[in-house]
Amino acid sequence: MLAEHTGITDGTVLVFSKHTTAAIVVTEHEPLLLEDMAQMLERLVPHTAHYRYRHDDMTIRTVNRMPDEPENGHAHCQHLFLGASIQFPLAEGRLDLGQWQRIFLVELDRPRLRQVVVQVSGVCE
Repeated sequence: MLAEHTGITDGTVLVFSKHTTAAIVVTEHEPLLLEDMAQMLERLVPHTAHYRYRHDDMTIRTVNRMPDEPENGHAHCQHLFLGASIQFPLAEGRLDLGQWQRIFLVELDRPRLRQVVVQVSGVCE
């Protein structure tokens, strides 16, 4: 229970990804649905498209470059469909989610350490 850690029993919980290639979503944890979602994102914004993302063209890109910069324009574009954060209701010290709802961090680029902010706001007992 969140109330044990924060003292807050009723309010909201914000879950926020500090990355532009990792999203926060709520959906059912059902393996076939998760595959469907991955396939949908790949159809909308293909990783191996015949189209080359301008973000990936280091011959013209001049800002926000890292030495080991990956070609991840597709991940940034997929992120636009999902989003960086979601806010949830907190009731009686627990997240008030639907029966099948689960919170996911969706990795859109490549596996690596990610930072997620969880902010709890509300009233204490």
